[in-house]
Amino acid sequence: MIQIDLTSRVPIYEQICTNIIRLASAGVLKPGDKLLPVRSLASELGINPNTVAKAYKLLENDGYIVSNVGRGSYVSDKLTKDCAERAIALDDFKQSTKIANLLSVDKAELNRIIENIYNGGGIDD
Repeated sequence: MIQIDLTSRVPIYEQICTNIIRLASAGVLKPGDKLLPVRSLASELGINPNTVAKAYKLLENDGYIVSNVGRGSYVSDKLTKDCAERAIALDDFKQSTKIANLLSVDKAELNRIIENIYNGGGIDD
């Protein structure tokens, strides 16, 4: 279910978070569904369990999953389709903004693009 790109510059824990959010958005994961235990998912993906634990902790901090010691982690009702799509859009925006910053794109230029899009178009559609 969860796919990781080991050649990507995106940290693996972020890829796990995004994958879980996307699965919820697609309706594959529903509120109340139990996620794989940390060690099982780590073994399945061939990664360190601490990486999976970090992803689960971030998802829990954002309210997307609920974890109970000894019982596991479950998808919360916060991950409805609309909410999941919004979370993905914001994550994509953050990643794009980080790349723009690394490429020295001026903040004013980014703000102009955002304003044009929110005001109904223009050259930045």
